[in-house]
Amino acid sequence: MPTWIAVTILGIVEGITEFLPISSTGHLLIAERWMGVHRSDLFNIVIQSGAVIAVLPLFPDRLKQFVFAWKERKTRLYAAHLALAFILTGIGGLLMEKTGFKLKDAPGPIAWALLIGGLAFIVVERWLRGRELKNEVTWKIAVAVGLGQLLAAGFPGTSRSGATILVALVLGLNRVAATEFTFLVGIPTMLAAGSLKVYRELGRGIPGQEDWAMVALGFVVSAAVSFVAVKWLLRYIQTHTFEVFGWYRIALAAVLGATLWLTH
Repeated sequence: MPTWIAVTILGIVEGITEFLPISSTGHLLIAERWMGVHRSDLFNIVIQSGAVIAVLPLFPDRLKQFVFAWKERKTRLYAAHLALAFILTGIGGLLMEKTGFKLKDAPGPIAWALLIGGLAFIVVERWLRGRELKNEVTWKIAVAVGLGQLLAAGFPGTSRSGATILVALVLGLNRVAATEFTFLVGIPTMLAAGSLKVYRELGRGIPGQEDWAMVALGFVVSAAVSFVAVKWLLRYIQTHTFEVFGWYRIALAAVLGATLWLTH
């Protein structure tokens, strides 16, 4: 398979799955194994950054609020909630890195994480039926979202967006507000983590070995697809629950499990 086709496919997979609560790690692992390719960590970081940056224009009202209504207490409180979740994730992430607390990106653990997360979505959504959900983010939700990001960082396949949306729903935040808050927290979190990794890669001299034309292609494809995927999701959750993503995760876990069984 030509390299540019493989890179395009990986960019599409990353763009679709980065913010949807279905685990980009699991999908990229399947895609790489199916195509028989393995891209560098630097490549994965760059295309992830493309997916992240692309969603910023999808929150124009919130961005305008931060720029033109910064003096309002409501705006500053929301920003403080974002900052708290981000700081908790950053501190926790550094501690996890120092202690080596992270499972490998292996099919087995990823399949289990997908399965457990899928069941959790179904259980939580059915539990929420008939309940009145709120629109305001609280300090408790901010802390829970920060911890949810750490959970996803330690257990590949959990899905950062999946874990954070779930905890926000359990604490009573409605689907639209939960998705917006967790996505806005995820943007600086993933960009900061990605920048740190790129800095370390630069120190090791690895970038000189990269095919930067292919990296750029992956970045552009991932960004374009991510924009479309997140725009669709934001509309979808206005009238639907996340239960379908739970069933999808369970099906994907079954595929990974079957693949493991057949290859061993």
